[in-house]
Amino acid sequence: MPNVKITVLKRTIFQDVVDEHAPWEMVPCGCFQDGQEFIVDSDVTPPEGFCAWAYADIQKYIMLLRLDGNPGLKHEGTAIACCTDGFRPVVFKLEKELQE
Repeated sequence: MPNVKITVLKRTIFQDVVDEHAPWEMVPCGCFQDGQEFIVDSDVTPPEGFCAWAYADIQKYIMLLRLDGNPGLKHEGTAIACCTDGFRPVVFKLEKELQE
């Protein structure tokens, strides 16, 4: 199966939701940096240093790409996904790596 490259597109924060519901100050997710890249060579194990919760959220898209599925975006072999943190989600670009 092909590997999948994960690129952190954007760390976000919904400040209005934080202000209304969080009992403490929050900043964008500290697990990642914008532009950071990871390679997935397994469906089960997250890459080293990758947030396990975020991986669980995007794993279905990784499987889809590794099994040659098409999520229907402009660029074949690409998916956009994010973690489910309601205060400060992280948006990822997933790209199936071409096999030689």
